[in-house]
Amino acid sequence: MIPEKFDQQANHRKKGSAGGRPVTYDAERYKQRNTVERCFQKIKTWRGLATRYDKAPVSYEAGLHLRGSVMWLKLLTTTT
Repeated sequence: MIPEKFDQQANHRKKGSAGGRPVTYDAERYKQRNTVERCFQKIKTWRGLATRYDKAPVSYEAGLHLRGSVMWLKLLTTTT
């Protein structure tokens, strides 16, 4: 969520519940969302997963598990 401009926040407050998106911005929640989105981008670096070449759900899920394992192993080797 991109934070709103102050003049737009004032207009939303004036309109009340019919004012559109919420005025509040939770920075901690945004950090968590950013982490999840970056993880999905790392998963999609594998072309087969990004374009969904595998039509069978079982083989697609196997690719997800394989990619997750590779990401986990890279994390283990970089920290030690």
